[in-house]
Amino acid sequence: MLELRPLDQNVPIFQQLSSDVSPVVLVNVFEVAEPDIPALLKAWENDANWMKQQPGYISTQLHRGIAGSSVFLNYAIWESVAHFRAAFNHPDFQSALEQYPSSAVASPHLFSRMTVPNLCVGP
Repeated sequence: MLELRPLDQNVPIFQQLSSDVSPVVLVNVFEVAEPDIPALLKAWENDANWMKQQPGYISTQLHRGIAGSSVFLNYAIWESVAHFRAAFNHPDFQSALEQYPSSAVASPHLFSRMTVPNLCVGP
């Protein structure tokens, strides 16, 4: 079963789910024991394919730390927190978390895009 560990102790994902923000970016950092990487990737692939069918889903990309790292980063874009919340709380998704290896720890967090003049285009 996947352990969830807050990326931000002050504002964990469950608190963020009550927000009303559009669009939203999910960043999820996974840590897993080296031998469990294939199981993590399979579970993530199944989840990503399920999420892809949910209303409000836009896109996702999985990254792996370099040089033999067993840390992964998922970056997913959703139309709104409400859409992500519906998918995240869905019983099918919650039961799928049991498919992750026991060494897997995930730190999901929601972000909104920012504007920084001459660098970043925000909402």
